[in-house]
Amino acid sequence: MKILVVGGTRFMGKHLVCELIEKGHDVTIANRGITPQNFGNAVEHLKIERSDSENLKNIFSKKHYDIVFDCIAYCSNDVKALLDAIDCEKYIFISTTAVYNKHIDTKEEEFNPLLKKLVWCDRLDSSYNEVKRQAECAVAQKYAHIKYISVRFPFVVGTDDYTKRLYFYIDHILNGKPMFIDNYSNQMAFVRSDEAGKFLAFLAGTNYCGEINGASEQMVSVSEIAKYIKSKTGKISLLSDDGDQAPYNGESQYSINIDRAKRLGFSFTPLKEWIFELIDYYMCA
Repeated sequence: MKILVVGGTRFMGKHLVCELIEKGHDVTIANRGITPQNFGNAVEHLKIERSDSENLKNIFSKKHYDIVFDCIAYCSNDVKALLDAIDCEKYIFISTTAVYNKHIDTKEEEFNPLLKKLVWCDRLDSSYNEVKRQAECAVAQKYAHIKYISVRFPFVVGTDDYTKRLYFYIDHILNGKPMFIDNYSNQMAFVRSDEAGKFLAFLAGTNYCGEINGASEQMVSVSEIAKYIKSKTGKISLLSDDGDQAPYNGESQYSINIDRAKRLGFSFTPLKEWIFELIDYYMCA
């Protein structure tokens, strides 16, 4: 298939592109060209300005793709700028479980983008949760003539995690820096960046349309992570109301239901089979 990946040079997008190349697809990546791409001649590389609708129309006016993966759309105007400019059979949008009011066993049907009023908005017009909901609304309502999948991931982590949110906790514990954490014992969901990329590539080979969750089996809390670090190093968490604000603050205790992904035939690795190895990697970094 002829596939476009918008983004694709880091984190889950990079893993997605590697999987697509391995599967023999004709892959193009499109981005600003700031992050170097390491795929060589295995991909076509287009430089775009994502928020510039005229730029997108000029670049994509005579191009057609079987599938477009959008790794970097935040809001409804991002979706509009791209899908008004491009001709494709299917659009796979990387969304987030932040669209939910999360709890244990959070399922896809708990946010239906067809039932929410569509508002055209930019990234800074509202909270991250809300602009992502509006992006999904745009996909489902305005562009219903295009087959689509909205893929909802929780926190994505890995050795290539440029956000360094998980690393924040490890760094603070190892270096004795105080933290303010408001959900120390809350169990939360994660997915590994390479497995997120594999799941996205897997979806390209299915006929599935609609919303779908992607997350590792099991959950983990910051307190469990801290306990593991203590067992390995003897270092303890310094918790303080005046400490640095922790990046996962505000997250409730929740899990993500992945039955739809399982029914399609995709298996995620249980979280506790890999999360502590990742923590080991960060402790040695």
